[in-house]
Amino acid sequence: MRKLHWLFMAVCLAVMPLLQSCDDNDGYSIGDFTPPLWATVRVTGNAFYLDCDVWGTLWPVNTNLGWYEPVDGKRVITVFNPLSDEYAGYDHAVKILRLNDVLTKEVETLTPETEEEFGNDPVLIYQGDIGISGGYMNILFLQNLPSENKHRISLVRPQDDAELYGDDGYIHLELRYNDYDDVTGLRKYGAVSYNLNSLDITSETKGIKLKINSEVNGEVELSFDFASTADNTKDVQDLDLSEMRLK
Repeated sequence: MRKLHWLFMAVCLAVMPLLQSCDDNDGYSIGDFTPPLWATVRVTGNAFYLDCDVWGTLWPVNTNLGWYEPVDGKRVITVFNPLSDEYAGYDHAVKILRLNDVLTKEVETLTPETEEEFGNDPVLIYQGDIGISGGYMNILFLQNLPSENKHRISLVRPQDDAELYGDDGYIHLELRYNDYDDVTGLRKYGAVSYNLNSLDITSETKGIKLKINSEVNGEVELSFDFASTADNTKDVQDLDLSEMRLK
């Protein structure tokens, strides 16, 4: 018992400087926590950190994350308690309170051979639930859940570069959805994040124009202007994504 007591005291003394720094110097407290935010997982050795679209690089100080299997480049939605600024070369030290993996995909090429597999079934996306941040296009939508097979959701580009990089200064993409004629009528939120790094985005690129087949408005084209939105990250609600069935 005496050994356990001294071990406890040693742990307390070790963490006290960090806690004092958070409360006194950085304006953070143990009770502070963020709203749900988009971030990218970065693996370093046998550890990982998060590159948050809003907060920058985050080093998790949790000792209870052994259950999590990080995948480099994986997108997540996270909630965390900020503890300290400029920690060991990272923008912040944090305690992760929630960490939910999000389906992360690349931009694919639409061809006559892939047209059927990509499909073009309508999707239900509310206004403001598509945003671009951290080099990714992030999409939230209400999925009409399948009974058996996962639905496919894809961000596609045309084969011809002239159609992709239009004369209007925008990159032209389409969101394609294939429900494989398997829907149950039960709606749950789904999320997907697309890596835009394969596109040639330059300082001359005005933004992205995205065609979608909307359940409400039919086929529409949405514009995302880089210049007019310095930070167009959508505030993610406290959503339960555990039942989404996507690939």
